[in-house]
Amino acid sequence: MKTNWIMMAALASAGLVGCNGSSNKAANIPEGTTVTVALLETTDIHSNVLSYNYYALAEDTSLGLERTSTLIQAARAENPNNVLLDDGDVIQGTLLADLQAVAAPVPCTATLAVHKAMNALKYDAGGMGNHEFNYGLGYLSQITNTDFGIPGVSKPTGNCGAPTFPSVLSNVVGVASGKPIFNPYVLLPRDFAAVAPDGSKLNVKINIGVMSFVPPQILEWDQKVLAGKVSVTGVQEAAKQYVPELRTKGADLVVALSHGGLDTSAYSPKMENGSYHLTSTGIDALMIGHSHLIFPKGREAGAAALDASFSAFPASARIDGDKGFVNGVPTVMAQSWGRRLGIIKLTMVYQGGKWVVQQDKTTVESRGFRQADGSNVKADPAIAPLVATEHDATIAYAKKPLGVSTDFEMSAYFALVGDVSAIQLVNQAQLDYVKNFIATSTDATLASYKNIPVISCSAPFKAGRNGPSDFTDVAAGATPAAPVGLQVRNPGDLYLYSNNNLQAVKIKGSDLKAWLETSAKQFAQIDPAKTAEQDLVPTYGTIYNYDVFYAENNALTYQIDVTKPIGSRIVNLRHKGVAVADSDDFIVATNDYRAGGGGAVPGIDGSKTIIKSPNANQAVVSNYLLALAGKGAGKVTLADNGSARSWSFVKTATAGPVILRSAPGHLALAKSGGIANVVAEGALDASGFARYAIDLSK
Repeated sequence: MKTNWIMMAALASAGLVGCNGSSNKAANIPEGTTVTVALLETTDIHSNVLSYNYYALAEDTSLGLERTSTLIQAARAENPNNVLLDDGDVIQGTLLADLQAVAAPVPCTATLAVHKAMNALKYDAGGMGNHEFNYGLGYLSQITNTDFGIPGVSKPTGNCGAPTFPSVLSNVVGVASGKPIFNPYVLLPRDFAAVAPDGSKLNVKINIGVMSFVPPQILEWDQKVLAGKVSVTGVQEAAKQYVPELRTKGADLVVALSHGGLDTSAYSPKMENGSYHLTSTGIDALMIGHSHLIFPKGREAGAAALDASFSAFPASARIDGDKGFVNGVPTVMAQSWGRRLGIIKLTMVYQGGKWVVQQDKTTVESRGFRQADGSNVKADPAIAPLVATEHDATIAYAKKPLGVSTDFEMSAYFALVGDVSAIQLVNQAQLDYVKNFIATSTDATLASYKNIPVISCSAPFKAGRNGPSDFTDVAAGATPAAPVGLQVRNPGDLYLYSNNNLQAVKIKGSDLKAWLETSAKQFAQIDPAKTAEQDLVPTYGTIYNYDVFYAENNALTYQIDVTKPIGSRIVNLRHKGVAVADSDDFIVATNDYRAGGGGAVPGIDGSKTIIKSPNANQAVVSNYLLALAGKGAGKVTLADNGSARSWSFVKTATAGPVILRSAPGHLALAKSGGIANVVAEGALDASGFARYAIDLSK
């Protein structure tokens, strides 16, 4: 009997053993044969190739694909049967990305730095994320070497530098052609080692189908480059179209790469985070991203608790955040910036002529960098040399002077308790732009708005979403004549998203209050009588939706009562000392993401937009700083640009401690900046955040 297994192994090695009704079935793979396959995931790399922060010009060992590579090598050694996949948001997110896309565009003959690293790591396939579209379809076409078949979008002639692995996208089609702009899926035939019922080994061919999905909101977020060119199908509709096709073509495993989080509300084709609803479409494994969170809970010693975003689901949702299953489908999210590796280890048994996943023998892990001694894994030394030229060019670009200095440190460490040092300047730049736009416009409608108050809002984009090293921190500089001053890197630290364009919306006072209530969702509801510790901000997953509003001379003020439930927290909303009425008019300077509906602010859905600027918000901030230099001011001051606190908490005494998690070592900065409600710095939590004591009565 054993000889038969050996003969079968020989047939398999000769390529004669297939699967699922093809040569596998013909070769009569023994019933009960098992094969274990590891599906490896990265997601939201955002061009973090090296462990380096270009905004701070400093090494950051908590991130970078060069360290993920070390995890990948280890996982491959543990699991010889493996497939490495990426879930999108690869090409945007750092100054390296902006340099290659905008400041010094990479030519067709070259390959993006991040793709060089991924090619070296031999990825098997990759999906798309929403940020792949930020730089436009022409750029995406070039750097993926893909002709989209879209009128007006042309790829350079010849073969451009691109990923050496297939790129797939299942739910975006060209408007003119009605066809997917990328291949909607790929079928990966892989020869894997299997184990027969008697314990002998044989080789089998496993066909792995891979699909990819992006949020439909790309049409809102990148309207300026996508409008009229592409349309987006809901994730469930696309999956129901392509899963049967993959099965018909012999897919033994179907993997969904979904660039979206888990939203358990009723399905809609417009859902931003529709991954949950893919579990009903016949897929075998789900790899998710976009939310920059960890799923399932990390297994390493001292791993942080499961993010609050995953703890509020109803029991009927069947989401197991410890083992990594969603409605019985193994699911993983590997955080962001290369800081984790997702591993779905599937065991399948051959039954009735097909491979069947054994759920009870399947494990899911979101593996992090931290080692037993508390240090991070070492970087793979093979990666840095691949991108050394691009790395050096990015540092040189980051150091270019703007000719402006600051007399205070602009940071976001305590933005969630009132510090505006890293937000006010952004709001001032946006407000100045919109006021000038209206004042100089020849459009009669815009001219009629000249007497409507203009206010501005901006969020602390870098305020802990990606860990304790992810905070805006622009150090105080010297005079413009001195070698130290604000540099090209600093506007990107103040305003992270280079793809956002400035827009303005005309709203009512009722809209403003609803907008503020939406922002205030960021806070937990604090029980003043509770003696146990309460975390003021349980999750930073949606920090980019926490808008802080500002008007000239601090004319707009409001308070947040965190003891109240969501939707009834904003009190004492005033403009120039007068209570804001529901019927009052305001013009708000914001970005195209928010103006178009991003963040789900009630009534802010694109219908109230009055200005669509061609200028990026980040560029508006840079130009505002350059204008200061041109006027001879040359200095950003705390008094004029960083201390106008438009909001505060309603004073509340609490029986027990209230904490804010932030980067360690900055208590003195809070005190010097007058942030009186930050009273002490406590111990680190499992993620490396310091637990600062917050006195809500101050």
